[in-house]
Amino acid sequence: MSTPALPIPCADGERTTPIQIPNKHMPSPSPGGILFTSPVTPPASPPEGLPITEATKCMESLLHPPDDYRRLCSSPPVYAIDAPGVAAAVNFTSRQPLPAIDQLFPWAHGLHPDNGLQLSFFCARSGKKAAKRMPTCYRGTLIVKVGRDINSSKLKGAIIPEEILPLNTQTPGFLCVDPREGFNVRNFHIQVAKFAGLSDIVVYGDDDTDPVEVMRVAKRISAAQLYHRAQCQGTTREFPIYSTFVVESAFSVFENLFPGMVTTDSRGLLTGKVVEFCRWERMEMCSMSRASEIANNVWLGSTADVRHKEHKWGVVIDANDDLAPLPETLQELLEVTEHSSEQLFLDFPGSGTISPSSWSKIEVDGMIEMCKWMYAVANGEYTEDEHRDSDGDLRMTPSERQPRKILIHCIDGYTETSLLALAYIMYAEVLPVHEAWISLHTKKKRNFFAYDKDLAFLRYIEHKLLDAAVRKSDQCAKSERKKNPPEWLYRMDGSLPSRVLPYMYLGNLLHANNCGLLQALGIKRVLSIGEEVSWTNEERKSFGEDKVTIVKDLQDNGCDPLEHQFRRCLDFIDESHRLDEPILVHCRVGVSRSATICIAEVMRSLKLSLPRAYCYVRARRLNVIIQPHLRFMYELLKFEESLSGCSPKRELEWTHVAREIAAMNRPYTRQT
Repeated sequence: MSTPALPIPCADGERTTPIQIPNKHMPSPSPGGILFTSPVTPPASPPEGLPITEATKCMESLLHPPDDYRRLCSSPPVYAIDAPGVAAAVNFTSRQPLPAIDQLFPWAHGLHPDNGLQLSFFCARSGKKAAKRMPTCYRGTLIVKVGRDINSSKLKGAIIPEEILPLNTQTPGFLCVDPREGFNVRNFHIQVAKFAGLSDIVVYGDDDTDPVEVMRVAKRISAAQLYHRAQCQGTTREFPIYSTFVVESAFSVFENLFPGMVTTDSRGLLTGKVVEFCRWERMEMCSMSRASEIANNVWLGSTADVRHKEHKWGVVIDANDDLAPLPETLQELLEVTEHSSEQLFLDFPGSGTISPSSWSKIEVDGMIEMCKWMYAVANGEYTEDEHRDSDGDLRMTPSERQPRKILIHCIDGYTETSLLALAYIMYAEVLPVHEAWISLHTKKKRNFFAYDKDLAFLRYIEHKLLDAAVRKSDQCAKSERKKNPPEWLYRMDGSLPSRVLPYMYLGNLLHANNCGLLQALGIKRVLSIGEEVSWTNEERKSFGEDKVTIVKDLQDNGCDPLEHQFRRCLDFIDESHRLDEPILVHCRVGVSRSATICIAEVMRSLKLSLPRAYCYVRARRLNVIIQPHLRFMYELLKFEESLSGCSPKRELEWTHVAREIAAMNRPYTRQT
């Protein structure tokens, strides 16, 4: 599959072009995956440890009651507001403690009356009435933009009317977004529309939008609020009154006086003042995979590093999955490097493109010849063939070739480059597969993703590659390098646990059960979230019983709470950090339960908000997309409040976070 080029990250002023990150895949944890259809109902998990302080009272707002705002229309009621009023209201809402988790869930998961599967599961856990109960404790501030493309003149968290209103203008109320079928605890895409009925709504247009159109949309939203309240009055006593406001200030007032409210300016450029998830993940990805030297004069990095001004690359090798052919003119290119300083650009097959069914002498010899060529270029040496003249005699003149700096790159800096990088380390340092694998990760400090077919291919060519490496140097004997591979090598699928922090790894149950791999990586502790390792008695004794902590009876089902375990888990991680004992945090797949704990640790240790910590961990989970479900993400948003101390302030609101996650995951799910 071809992948569009990833734009080089820019500072403020970057355009909001959609970004695709290559080769990511989204495993579906069970139960409660993307579209899981057979949930399991385990017994309720008993709370352990100390719970995070939760708000139990209703949220307040500067927009309620709207008595201090000028009324623009009486039927339906619409009020006027200016830019300072909007900024103050949004800031005030961000400082209001969110309702307790059980006050919004399972309602927030989406409980359509026709969805028997979803209803039966959550009603069995929460009770029929409790599951369906409409919250009355939440009061959000939702901003709706009318007019041109949402990606220009965009205020923080702004949405378009179509995200909450039916396309048919004659249909009353807000969109009905609860899924009619299937079981899904990751319905991030429905949160904006669900919470629209629990929010005061501010409507605005850019400076080119007709005020009449803005008022038309505002009236329709106000009518939807009245209809929604009438529907809820029958099931919920004293359902709150929510109001609609129209911004009378020009958008330029926000740009000039309240830049922290502006996501994209009137030119459609990102301001950098508001976290934009796709851009932030891309920045984290480029930071993590920034070019570094993996062998003398050979560097590994992302496509963004190709134009890096600090480096003067002599050779740039683009590893990609477009079935790039193995270079056939390497000898000619060597002569070019000897007589010219011109920068060379090469393509090379990316990781995962050489399948066992296609292994041939061409692939094997091509990889070995590529490693030989790179070594000669990087070190300014002649290859074995070049040491002899046309008559086969040894050359008497020394090499005149100048060493050249080589960059191996791909879009994300860690996926397609891994096969060539690992092969070159094997050749340059005369290392067997398993030592190269560990060396690239531990000594070279590179986060990388490799496929199981890459591991199989490198094991297949290992002896030939090492024979070629030994012939180029007598620094070590062949017999010393042809060791029996360790047992853990046969138990891995090519991937390593993801290094999120220097002392904390995120992985799956397969990683956790591979005790030898953990020890090779220097991991000395394991935190099991809802799953238990299957080690032999000898492995347990070798690793140490006190080095493993297990959180039991925790399913990924949207009901079992994890926030009560935060303190216990983070204390264990903190102890690991203090004792310099790197830790693996895992669940079954390594994307939800364990990812939630890792996000919490990043928030705590790096003092990051949930949106920034989420993108930080997501980028470092490499080719697997983290996907904590709705309840876990809400728990993390509550955790952000607790980290703020006596004056909590959220960087982004719940609907904003959910909408961004839904947009990021949409290319990888079957949701529309």
